[in-house]
Order: sequence, then C-alpha cells, then structure tokens
Amino acid sequence: MADNGCGFPAPGLHSFLFKPIFTVGGFEFNKVMLLALLTTGVIVTFFTLAFGKAKVVPGKLQMIGEAGYDFVRRGIVYETMGKRDGEKYVPLMVSIFFFVWIMNVWSVIPLAQFPVASVIAYPIVLALIVYVLWVSLTFKKHGFVGGWKNITGYDNSLGPIKWLVSFIEFFSNLLVRPFTHAVRLFANMFAGHLMLVMFTVASWYLLNSWLIPAAGVSFVMTIAMIGFELFVQAVQAYVFVLLACTYIQGALAEHH
Repeated sequence: MADNGCGFPAPGLHSFLFKPIFTVGGFEFNKVMLLALLTTGVIVTFFTLAFGKAKVVPGKLQMIGEAGYDFVRRGIVYETMGKRDGEKYVPLMVSIFFFVWIMNVWSVIPLAQFPVASVIAYPIVLALIVYVLWVSLTFKKHGFVGGWKNITGYDNSLGPIKWLVSFIEFFSNLLVRPFTHAVRLFANMFAGHLMLVMFTVASWYLLNSWLIPAAGVSFVMTIAMIGFELFVQAVQAYVFVLLACTYIQGALAEHH
C-alpha cells in the first residue's frame, strides 16, 4: 500500500503486483498464477466428484453440477445458438463460464482475496481462444470469399456505402471485438477489487484513529461491496460466455 502523506495506505496499481513465490530459470511463479491453477483444480475436482459416478437418482453434488451445467447449456448456449448448432460447443462454454466465475470469486475468499481476471493476461487468453474459434469457423463455414463477406458485412444492396460499411465492420470485428471482449471482464474485476481494497483498508485505518464511527460506516460499505462483487462476478462470467456464443453463432449464420 502507498502512503499518501496522511498515513492512509491508499490502494493502487501496486495492489495488483505480487512478489514471486519461486523462480525457475527466470520464470517467476506468483500468487496470481497459483490462484489460476487452483481454479482449474477446483473445477476439475468438482465436476469429477459430481459426474464421476453419475446416478439416475442424483445426489446433492450431482444435482448442483447438473444445475450449473444445464444453466450454461440451456440458458446461454441454446438460447443464443440453438440446440442443433450449439450442442457441440456446450463443454467449451461450460468450462469457460466456470473458469471465469471461479477466477473472480477468489477476490472474496480469505487469504486469496484477489480476482485473477483483474490481471489482463487471463481475459486476453480466453478472448483469443474465442476469437480464433470464431474466425476459423467463419472461413470453414463460408469459404474464403464468403468468410470475408461474413466478417465485413459486405452487401451489394447497400450501394455506394457498402465499402464504408465493410471497413467499419472489418475494424470492429477483427480488431475491436477481441479487445472489448477481454477488457470488459478485466475492467470490471480490476475496478471491483480496487474498491473492495479501498473500503477494507479504510475500515482498518479509521478504526485506529479517532474516527471510529466512520470506521463502522466503511465496514458496512465493505460488506455491501462484497455482496455486490459476488453479483458482478457471476454476471461477468455470464456476459463473457454469452458474447462468445453470439460470436460463434454469427460465424455459423448464413450470409445474405
């Protein structure tokens, strides 16, 4: 924390930097990487326990697993892409949804207290996976010429402005789309963590001053922020997967 001159350890960019836990050959392994690995471990362990010995009459863990899987399958994939086109992409979208969600949830877990998605490298990698899949499906479905028409929205019926529209669509789809897909998740988690840290530190700082009543207000705001963050974390996982499904649906759609 940085001291701003009045003794208050203000949070800032340094709140997102961690010393390496260990270094091997110049490769630094830090807390964020550990949480990302734990995220994978939690998801794999949960679904293995939930579906490893699936029963016709499901137990509590299997019911929770089925509810989560079915929410993504029916509530996002089928609603966006339809059952026929979307079924094969359900496993990928379920994996991305829970990976993003658990990455975010770490921010309110004691000792962890950090959302992995607030480090932009992780949203970028996830967005690139979706981007590569979208582009490859577009050209596979429509061919080389048809693929470019699909991406650029080229339409002869637009007349003289068709080239302007195509340029805007090209710029928007190929360049802006992956950027906004990643940044939307990153920015929300970054801002949320910064606010949560600020109220948490403020509560402790005010408690150790003569402004004890203000510390109570700050503590209440901290609890409120935790509740709000839990909501935002789930929403961001939903939005990320919803956009991914929308992009893939666009790649599979017939170009007119």
